[in-house]
Order: sequence, then C-alpha cells, then structure tokens
Amino acid sequence: MGPAQEPDCFIVKVGDAVLGKDGVPSKGPIYRSVYAKDGLVSLPAGMQSTWDSFVASKDRDGKKEMLGYREITDGVAGKYIWFNYQQVYETVVQIGSAIRHIGVQPKSKIGVYGINCPQWFMAMEACNAQSMVCVPLYDTLGNEAVEFIINHAEVSIAFIHNTKLDLVLASLSKCIETLKTLVSFSTYTDAQKTAASAQGAALYSWDEFVDLGAKNVHDLTPPSASDISTIMYTSGTTGEPKGVILSHENILSAIAGLNHFLKSRKEPHDSNEIYYSFLPLAHIFDRVTEEFYVFLGASIGFWQGDVKKITEDLAELKPTIFVAVPRVFDRIHAGISGRISTAGGVKKMLFDYGLKRKKKSLFDGHKHDKAAPFFDKLVFNKVKMALGGNVKIVISGAAPLAGHVEEFLRVVTCAPVVQGYGLTESCAASFIQVPNVISMHGTVGPPLPNIEVRLVSVPELNYHADSADSSRGEICIRGSTLFSGYYKRQDLTDEVLVDGWFSTGDIGEWKKDGSLKIIDRKKNIFKLSQGEYVAVENLESIYGQCEAIDQIWVYGNSFESTLLAVCVPNQPKLEEWAKSNGVEGNFAQICKDPKAVAHIMAAVNATGKEKKVKGFEAIKGMVLEPLPFDVERNLVTPTFKLKRPQLKEYYKIQIDEIYASQKKQ
Repeated sequence: MGPAQEPDCFIVKVGDAVLGKDGVPSKGPIYRSVYAKDGLVSLPAGMQSTWDSFVASKDRDGKKEMLGYREITDGVAGKYIWFNYQQVYETVVQIGSAIRHIGVQPKSKIGVYGINCPQWFMAMEACNAQSMVCVPLYDTLGNEAVEFIINHAEVSIAFIHNTKLDLVLASLSKCIETLKTLVSFSTYTDAQKTAASAQGAALYSWDEFVDLGAKNVHDLTPPSASDISTIMYTSGTTGEPKGVILSHENILSAIAGLNHFLKSRKEPHDSNEIYYSFLPLAHIFDRVTEEFYVFLGASIGFWQGDVKKITEDLAELKPTIFVAVPRVFDRIHAGISGRISTAGGVKKMLFDYGLKRKKKSLFDGHKHDKAAPFFDKLVFNKVKMALGGNVKIVISGAAPLAGHVEEFLRVVTCAPVVQGYGLTESCAASFIQVPNVISMHGTVGPPLPNIEVRLVSVPELNYHADSADSSRGEICIRGSTLFSGYYKRQDLTDEVLVDGWFSTGDIGEWKKDGSLKIIDRKKNIFKLSQGEYVAVENLESIYGQCEAIDQIWVYGNSFESTLLAVCVPNQPKLEEWAKSNGVEGNFAQICKDPKAVAHIMAAVNATGKEKKVKGFEAIKGMVLEPLPFDVERNLVTPTFKLKRPQLKEYYKIQIDEIYASQKKQ
C-alpha cells in the first residue's frame, strides 16, 4: 500500500553540527525520522512493560493462536500444534508462581538455554510476570561462555532444553552456588536427576514445575518501565561476553517505533500475521521481533531446530513475514543459483532474462508486485512457494546484506525486501529501509521514529561528518531504546555512552533520501607497512560481491605491505571450473591446487578493480578454505560476524608461509 506521495527525504534535522576543536572531532547535525519530526514516539498507551503488552493481547483475544510447534514422531514432523494466548498466560502464571515458591525473588536473574520453542518463550514471560531478569544463554556459545554468563550474572535458576541438560550438569561444579534449580524444557533421565542431586541442585521436568506452580499460586509482580527486562550477553568478536542491560522501556520503545513507522507508511501489521521463529531468541534481533508480534496479538510458529528442514516448516506454517540474517540469505542465493546453473538450457535462459527484466523494472521505480507480474507467475513463483506462499515482506538484519544478494532477493521472493540496522545496545530497532523505495538499495534505510542520530568525524580515517559533499562518520544514537550499560562493566560502558549518546563503532554515510549506508567499522582499521590505512570490512563487502566465493576474510598488519585473504569458494562454480581446466580431486583437494587459488584470486581482484579499490587494497595472497567459517571452530559469532583474532590464530601457519614466500620473491 504505502503513502500516495513519498517524501524526498526521510529524515529531518533537529540539531546543528558542532565544529571540532582542541582535538575533539566535529559532530554532524542531529537527525530523526520524518515520521517523528514533532517528537520521538512514546510508549504504547497504558503500557509500562512487555508483560503489559502480552496481557493486552491476551485480553483482546485469548483464543487466538499464539505459540506453535511441530511434534516429531518417528523422525517425522506433524502439523503445527498451537497454544492460544489464554493457555500461554495460564502456564506462564504457574511457572512464575513455581519460581517464587522455591524462594527466588523479583529482580533475580533467570537463565534460559536452548533452541527457540514455546517453553523458551514461556520461561521468558514468567520472568516478566514476576519482575525477574531473563538472561539468555546462547545455544552456540559453548561451555566456557555459558559458565561465564551463569557466574557473571549470578543466575538463580536455569530453564534448559533437554539436549543441553548434560552440558549444564557437567558445568555445574564450575558455576556459582546461587544456581540451585534446573528445569528441563521436557523431561530428564534418572541419571541426570542423580547428577544434579549430587551437586546440590534440584532438577524438574517442565510438567513437574508447572504443577508446582499450580499448587502454590503467588500473586503477580508486574515490572515497571525502568525495571531490567533482560541482560543479553553479546558474544563479541574479542574478549569475554558483555552483558547488555535492557529495560522494559527499551523493548517497548523499540516496538512503538516500528509500529509507528509501519502505520505512518499505511502498511500496518496486525494480529493476522504469522511469524516463523528460527533465529536465536537469545539474540536481540529475534527477541524484539517476537515481542512486536506478541504486541500485535499475532502468531509465532517455531522451527524444528534443524536448518535442513526450514523449507519444510515454511511450507507447513505459511508465514506472512520472513526474517533472517545475511548468512541464511547467502545460502538461499547460492542454492537457487546452483540449481538454475545445473538446470541449464531454456530454464536458465528464462530465469536469467526474468531476473534482468524485473531488476531493471524495480530500479526504474516500479513496486515489487508491478515490476514483472508475468515472470513472477512463470518463473519466480517457485521461490515464493518455498517460503510458504504468503510472505508479504522479507527482512534482513544483524549484519550487512551483500548488494548483489539484496538485488537477487528483491526479484525472486515476490515481496518487498528490506534490511535494517541496530545493535544489542540499541535494542535492535534503529534503522530500516522503506519498502519499495529502491533508492535505498544497499543502505540500512533511515532511522526509526524512536531515536535521534548524528555522525561524528573520524579524521584519522578521513571521515568528516561536517563535509558539505559527503557526510561520513561514526554513527552515534540516542533515544529510549538505548541500553543503560554493560553489567558489572562500568569501564566499558563509559567508553561508548557519553552524554546520552551511544557510539556504535560503525562508520556511516548519509544518502540524499535520508537513508544511511554502513561503509566501515571504526576499529577494524590498520596501517600497512607503507603507511596506507586499510578498512577491511569495507573491502570484504566489496570482494564479497564476487560470485566465485561465498565468504572472505581479509588480513593485513602494520609489518606487511600487502593484504591476504582466506576465501570459501562457491563449490558448484569452482568444481565446474576445475572440470573444464583439468584440475582433479574432491572439493578440498581442488582448494589446495595452485591453479585454483590463482583462479579465485584473479576473480576476487577483478571484482575489486571493477569497484575501483586502490592498488594497495588488492589481494596479493590467498588461502582457499573448503569449509564455511563456522561457530563450531570459533571463527564467527552466532550471528556470523567474523571473529578476527580467532581467524588470525586459526590460519596463522598459512599466513606466515605466504608472507615468508613473498619476501623471497
């Protein structure tokens, strides 16, 4: 739908620039959303907490389907089974009563550990019901981080998926004495009960704990806006996890901002929406998204927990919204491209022509449903059906989406594709592209109407926020979505929160339409030995557009004059090249072949040349990695951000060998 007349610019200036002096960098003007020109949005009427949001939806329609899951029988998933809002409310009240009955008080820290499922969500809501603090434990952070979070946050009780129970029991001896109660999302074995008892901990099944609460009812203790809702630990790319303190006001402000934006666009979402939950609830992106759909009284269907069965879930659930991270979209892009390439002939020709035709139509300003309806029906409908057939918007977040992947998705999904930007510290919702405004392609869109933004110059990197030609600088945010600090780390808090402004560490550039483009990361900068500054994230974004590769990590340091890269090649493309060029062996063996390395390095540098990278930014040495960078090897965070120190250590031998070889030449 959308407004009849789009504004020329989606931001308004509400504060002047400040010139730098005495070593303090200049600051650009303060901007906010055009939909908040008269003031930032406030909390939803009559609501002080996410508990109020849930109860309001329950009171509107208690019989509405809320949380759905698929029961697995003999390895086969059945249809979605649903708990309605009233049923969830009753279970949550019982869980909250049980927590209080065992002696846990309001404001205590409650751990939740496991894949997304109704029990995860209900444990979280039980925290809200009793003014307790939900402390998610990342499903992929590993033993040491889980132990660290339990100890650092002083967790009193932990709700745990049955597949993670043994891991926690094995770690219990290393956890502080406050953790005395474990609750399984389902059941437990006699051996697990014995192991818990031996360490002085009580272990309950889900049904036992619900029954305990039903027999020992406690009054609700609803939170206020300023009460802490969650301490969400970010895995980070270096050092120990940091506990981000988020209040109920922070989360409600994020919800209010998104809701106001959609209503202002005349594209409101409502209780008829169906959301597919598979991104980790332990991450702020999914947590806020799910809170938003609960606020609307919509339905949330959970995945089976198997990435290979996502399309199966989507076909059964038929969601109206599909939200994912770039890594998932990269896989979708690679999978479709691979199948089309294999099909060849008329199918490939028709797909390629339709892709080109619709892309041009979109960039000419036509909306997604008017751009190429013939090709939507004939060619791209299969992709639409693979997402369930009812998706009306596709959203990417948590990390930048490659430009060519964004273009591809805009064409093949038959729905508007938008990407957003936010951090755990800003409660996720900070910027989002405006649907069907194609000028925002490659950006993260304008700010949502719940924050104000300014850029701050980084002169050592030649980014100037007060430049008349191109305003660039570190993105700084203020507003009611901002966290209050890092738990027990005032030193780290003081580094990033100054006078109400949060310094994100990301470098942005304003575009004419008021959208923001992320162009760099302040800290991922280094000098080469010849004195040239290199911004590796920007280079990775550019080189990552090379269709010959799926992933890339660029490395250099101040003692070397050249850049190296570790690349994960696109397997179908490299194997096809190998077959045509007499290179034999399996994929791993092909990756070790010097001719294959030279081929990929040439393709990557050709992309760089096309994008006009500087000579010193070219890749001069390369390692081909047959396996994707993964969490299991600690090479990426759970949201697939590169962990640079760990990558450096993992590939140290190859890096040293390449640099040593270059010095001999």
